[in-house]
Amino acid sequence: MYSTPFSPAEARAARARMGLTTTQVAHAMAACGAPAHPDLIAGWEQGTHVPSEPQLFALADVLWCTPTTLMGIEPRTLAEHRLAKLLSAERLAYRIGMDAAAYRAAEAAQRWDGDPRQTRALVEALGLSLRKLIGIMGRVDELAEHLRTAIEGRWKAHVAPVAEIVCVDETLVGDALRTMHAQFAEFSERYMGHLVARNDDARLKEIAAERAAFLRRLVDHFWELIGEAGDVTPFHAVGR
Repeated sequence: MYSTPFSPAEARAARARMGLTTTQVAHAMAACGAPAHPDLIAGWEQGTHVPSEPQLFALADVLWCTPTTLMGIEPRTLAEHRLAKLLSAERLAYRIGMDAAAYRAAEAAQRWDGDPRQTRALVEALGLSLRKLIGIMGRVDELAEHLRTAIEGRWKAHVAPVAEIVCVDETLVGDALRTMHAQFAEFSERYMGHLVARNDDARLKEIAAERAAFLRRLVDHFWELIGEAGDVTPFHAVGR
């Protein structure tokens, strides 16, 4: 079951910086609409209890720090990025035009299946890029497999699956895959040319090393070809 990430040490440090007692924090949190007993706040700082999302938001407000500070981690999951932006699941779902239950299911499954409009709203609300979103949702390996199969065979068959994963217009994806396919084919042609010409092993090994490096960077190279669509928001590029 999901639990709000929380760092007792960071909470203690933040309260100490403000010079507040747990009782004072409790009063301030009540004024923020998230009442908590001083003993409960002490429990958070001792690690015996974890605040709810509304309590985390109120505590961050009272202690003049970010939720990320109190979480004690850099956001890694969709839920953690949401918390960092002080958004409840229901509020974020409303902003992106998605049913709250469907959004919570996406967080739980760590898989994003929103439509282009919802995806655009999501990355804008959370301050993400599409490239970052794909990593958060754990689909980088899936993308890499499609890219490798595409450059080694019929790249056109992978345009739609890749576009579905990365939420980028199929025209942009097709251009990138066509380029990568041609670049990879060039390695094979150069290698076979040297092999037929019986050139020295050193040159063959050099080409093989270049090929291996190309394969290791497939995902990075793909996003480079996609350009700003992957690092900002791609939807202005749709329809070009």
